[in-house]
Amino acid sequence: MTVPGIDTLRGFSSAHSSRVAGLSAEPALLPGRELARIQEWPLHSYLELRALPASVRSARLHARNLLHEWRMGGLADTAELLVSEMITNAVRASAHIADQQRETGQAPRAQRMRLWLTSDRHSVLIQVWDVDHHHPVRQDVGPDAEAGRGLLLIEALSSQWGFYLPDGRDGKIVWAVCAQ
Repeated sequence: MTVPGIDTLRGFSSAHSSRVAGLSAEPALLPGRELARIQEWPLHSYLELRALPASVRSARLHARNLLHEWRMGGLADTAELLVSEMITNAVRASAHIADQQRETGQAPRAQRMRLWLTSDRHSVLIQVWDVDHHHPVRQDVGPDAEAGRGLLLIEALSSQWGFYLPDGRDGKIVWAVCAQ
């Protein structure tokens, strides 16, 4: 099964758009020596998405299909769940930006997000960029809460996770490493 609009060539899957100025197929370098090394893993993919709830499904399918293509199906369920949580958080953060634009009398622009997947065939680095610069904050929620557990889930499912503000760009990149 393929995701419409995705081209695959020699281990690189990509969906291209010129609408996100200054945002390339490569994410900004992660801070720290070890994480910069991870970004040099041989398998790379990126997907540009509109910051809409329907994009969560597209991102999950992209991650699942790509990991099967990379012969890493054993990580597909975990990576798909991580991608789902991270993209959902990015959609919510982008909606916050659109709300701020409305409040200041600006016409809200269609926000974009970007998903990068990088792998060494044993682990997967998942990175999600959105336009909001606010740091992700883990919430302590009660047992009956319907939301607020996303970062707790990301922390539980990944071997490492964090975020950084890319140099010279708006927004933030949230990342997680999923390992076998």
